[in-house]
Amino acid sequence: MAKRDYYEVLGVNKNATDEELKKAYRKLAKQYHPDANPDNKQEAEAKFKEVNEAYETLSNPQKRQMYDQFGPEGPQGFGGGAGGPFGGGNGYYSYSSSGFDGFSDFGDLGDIFFSFFGGGFGGSRSSRSNGPKKGADLRYDLEISFEESFLGTERYVNFNRNEVCDTCHGEGSKPGTHPETCTVCHGTGQIKQVQTTILGQMQTMRTCSNCHGTGKVIKEPCEKCKGKGTVRKPVKLSVKIPKGIDDNQTIVLRGEGEPGEQGGAKGDLYITVHVKKHSIYTRKGNNVLCDIPITFTQATL
Repeated sequence: MAKRDYYEVLGVNKNATDEELKKAYRKLAKQYHPDANPDNKQEAEAKFKEVNEAYETLSNPQKRQMYDQFGPEGPQGFGGGAGGPFGGGNGYYSYSSSGFDGFSDFGDLGDIFFSFFGGGFGGSRSSRSNGPKKGADLRYDLEISFEESFLGTERYVNFNRNEVCDTCHGEGSKPGTHPETCTVCHGTGQIKQVQTTILGQMQTMRTCSNCHGTGKVIKEPCEKCKGKGTVRKPVKLSVKIPKGIDDNQTIVLRGEGEPGEQGGAKGDLYITVHVKKHSIYTRKGNNVLCDIPITFTQATL
């Protein structure tokens, strides 16, 4: 089935601000949460995922820009369309919509749910706070010549990113030792606090200060990464620039961002291409224009 328009899913217009998106998302997420609809759980879960997919895309400026251009299905890879080297115009983004399966896939969206539901609705956030988290995305700006944008090319990009430490394999502990379960939060990463007020007992959750929310304590840190589990390294990647790519278009290299946490997937690398101005040629849509100055005599003859 074709995906519904994300703006329609959230009930906002295409000019909605970030605050309007968040407000609409919070309302619908609470309305369709499966645990809030025990009599119609299957249908509520489907709408719940649809709302999250829409917000995850529209709340990210880069993904929203791609969505506004290509719609919910996204472009079909790097295929060049008909009509010469500029082909299908802007069909050079690599973008795909992802589904969502629980808080561990929401990233920062889990914080919004926690602000609503606290420890209710199917389990507290503490049980998931130290679960897998996707790594951060990275951005790289690449400048190419007008000729390269027309003919296509292959370029190398050099940048620094965190890599999993090859000494401790990301655990952060000295070889031969392992992180231990935090004795304060018992591995949940969260501390439950109960306060008695005039309205009754109020339960709140806060990040464990002993393990900083990881649920693990490293007593003997790895000497190479100092307990972080990652080290900063230079990276060199080959990037294929397709024919006809336009100024400020973005190529996405999946899995080339920062490493995830607790076994989470790596982030993505967004390469924004900038085309240098040419001394003679300019581009207007799919056309190449050329201004040639001539003298009055040449014009006359």
